[in-house]
Amino acid sequence: MRSHQRFHEDERAIEGLPIRLVIALVVGVACLGIMMNMLSGIGTLSQTEVDVEIEPTTVSADAETGVDITVIGDDGNEVEDATVIVSSGSASIPETVDEKTDSDGTVTVDLEPEIRQGQGTGTLEIDVHPPTSTDYVDEQANSEIIVTEN
Repeated sequence: MRSHQRFHEDERAIEGLPIRLVIALVVGVACLGIMMNMLSGIGTLSQTEVDVEIEPTTVSADAETGVDITVIGDDGNEVEDATVIVSSGSASIPETVDEKTDSDGTVTVDLEPEIRQGQGTGTLEIDVHPPTSTDYVDEQANSEIIVTEN
């Protein structure tokens, strides 16, 4: 009975318990965050960046040239039904070109770029809009078409 009395009269409570619970909670949340980050790279939760391969990479100004543009994901697969947009950069074209890739991920565009007088080279910009039903994204800058003087 005496030990029961001592326990009842003890006013110290349980020292350190609240801080231990807070530390356990913080460590648990940090571990959960790390595990969720690791899971984001698995299967359909990840996104695949796309880039373009251009052939030829350099075209002459004031001459019509067919350029093959292939959209490829960083997983190595060609991207079908992606919209490829070629627009003026430091070189210009009369109007923006907007085409969809075929089953091989390739589109052929006919370009007749112009550069300003005295300007030796210029570039045409390429933008890609992957199909919405896929995990492909285009968040990084793509390669450009180089335009040179005749």
